[in-house]
Amino acid sequence: MSHRPDIAVVGSLNVDLTLRCDRLPHPGETVTGRDFTQGPGGKGGNQALAAARLGADVRMIGRTGADAYAEVALHNLRAAGVDLALVTQADSPTGIAMILVDDAGENQIAVHPGANALLDLDDLDVGDADAVICQLEIPSGAVAQAAQATHGLFCLNAAPALPVPSEALARADVIIVNETEYAALRPTSALIALTLGAAGAVLLKDGEQLARAAAPTVTAVDSVGAGDTFVAAFVVGLVEGRQPGEALQRACLAAALTVTREGAQTAMPTAAQVDDWRS
Repeated sequence: MSHRPDIAVVGSLNVDLTLRCDRLPHPGETVTGRDFTQGPGGKGGNQALAAARLGADVRMIGRTGADAYAEVALHNLRAAGVDLALVTQADSPTGIAMILVDDAGENQIAVHPGANALLDLDDLDVGDADAVICQLEIPSGAVAQAAQATHGLFCLNAAPALPVPSEALARADVIIVNETEYAALRPTSALIALTLGAAGAVLLKDGEQLARAAAPTVTAVDSVGAGDTFVAAFVVGLVEGRQPGEALQRACLAAALTVTREGAQTAMPTAAQVDDWRS
């Protein structure tokens, strides 16, 4: 390609409140944590930052509250040069995610959508991006609006496992899901990238496997954000003109790099780091 990928991300902006503990609690059980951090998150914000670090020009479309958490949610995006002109403030708190992470890197997450639940694209122009990435942490109406306003590649990360608006399902060129989300997905003619954790990922079209990519063996420290890195890396790869199988393999590498580091956005690699690790 003769230009940097131009990607718009329509999605959620959260602040992650993360507590590390030896193991995750059982229902009704209290465990003692040892490390507490707060930092930017949300699938939308995470995917926007990951795409920017992987070499794309990115604009973020989302909502925050008019509170102290808003700047926390946007800090890394601003530092990475993401265009925030279409991030608007709502009369509702900035979204938060409460995250528990155990020593094996597994996690439990509860999310309060806050301002994300008020996102509406009626007065916003998604623009003429090479690709638009959307997830399901925002209202289904906004997902449908994004799908209908998109002229380039439309990628839907159908996460969390919620019903997908019919407009988005019909318009999607690429749908990225894990196994739980795939089971909840209605039939579609889109290209599906199915992530399988440590087993890598597969590409499916009309139920047929087109490609498979293995995940490198790593020591997992924190799996939060790995799926978002995968989404960004796969879409950036496609827009760069890589073959789908190559883009899938690169996305697995980028996601694996992410789980070797603590945090979500702080763990996301640059394109150079993915290239260096690959070689």
